[in-house]
Amino acid sequence: MAEYRVQLLESILQRLHTLLSGLYGAVVVSNEGFVVAAYAGEGRARADNPVDSPQIAAMAASIIALGERVLDRLARGEIDRILLDGTMGGIVVVPAGREAALAVMVSKEARLGLVMHEVRRAANEVEKILLWETQPAE
Repeated sequence: MAEYRVQLLESILQRLHTLLSGLYGAVVVSNEGFVVAAYAGEGRARADNPVDSPQIAAMAASIIALGERVLDRLARGEIDRILLDGTMGGIVVVPAGREAALAVMVSKEARLGLVMHEVRRAANEVEKILLWETQPAE
C-alpha cells in the first residue's frame, strides 16, 4: 500500500484518539490478520500498548471471522459491530468493507455509545481509502 494511504489511515486513527476519551489503541487490520495501520496514542511506548502487534491484528480478524460465521448460521445478516467488554476494558471491532476491520481498545470509562458511533464513521472512511487503493487507474 502506498505510504501516503497508510498516513491517511493513521490520521483517522489519531483523530479517534482526539475525539474520544478512554481509547488506548486503534488498529486497521486486514481479514487475513495483518496490521494495515495502527495508532497507540501520544506518548505511549510500544511496550505499554502493543496495538500494532501481530497478535492484536490476528485476534481482531478472528473475531470478525467468527462473528460472520455465527450471523450467517443464524441468518441474521452482516456484522455491524462486535463489542467484547471485559472487567478492565474492552475492544470494539467494526468491519471496514469486505477486506478489513477497525478495532479499538477502550477503557471501562469510555462512553461506549459515542465510541461505537465514531468508530463506525471512521470505519466508513477507512473503507473508502482502501477501495481507492484497489480501483483501476483510468
